Amino acid sequence: MIKNSYSSDNEIIQGILKDSEEALRQLYKQHFPVILQFILNNNGDEEEAKDVYQEAIIILYDKVKSGSFELNSKLKTFIYSVCRRLWLKRLKSMSRKAGNIADYEEFLPIEDDLEHHEAKDAQLNLMEGSLAKLGEPCKTIIEDYYLHNQSMQDIAEKFGYTNAENAKNQKYKCLMRLKKIFFQANIKTEEEYVRRS
Repeated sequence: MIKNSYSSDNEIIQGILKDSEEALRQLYKQHFPVILQFILNNNGDEEEAKDVYQEAIIILYDKVKSGSFELNSKLKTFIYSVCRRLWLKRLKSMSRKAGNIADYEEFLPIEDDLEHHEAKDAQLNLMEGSLAKLGEPCKTIIEDYYLHNQSMQDIAEKFGYTNAENAKNQKYKCLMRLKKIFFQANIKTEEEYVRRS
């Protein structure tokens, strides 16, 4: 059986019209991480993010099925703005019990906030790519120290350095190499963007 691929917004909307579970799965996979991050950053948790996202998808589904849905922006922007409104509404109702809503009313405009998330994602992807190009032992040293919170002493023992200070010097050299790879990748990405514009 051929699996349908829903890569564009219009394909996803057509999939929803045809009651495709795959289209809904794709929608969840593509856009939930941004909503999760937004809600975690604004006093929510993962369960609340799932609830809000589910509610937004139901709103989208109902609009598409009723024939009243017009896509005037990216689907991601539409879902984000619906989730944002739903979350603000929840925060307002919670604030009646626990404080002042003024803290929550100064959210960034939707597009700015979304662009910020997308830029951050792009930077993280570049950093992952740069780390992959770094080679050993640098890649493991950086990961052990920054991702796995290992001490310089543990890293020195693991890699056979005479002491933690030598391991620290090696980590510094690795960071400098990583920085160089990252900035070269960043410049290439910006040049490609300029060429496409």
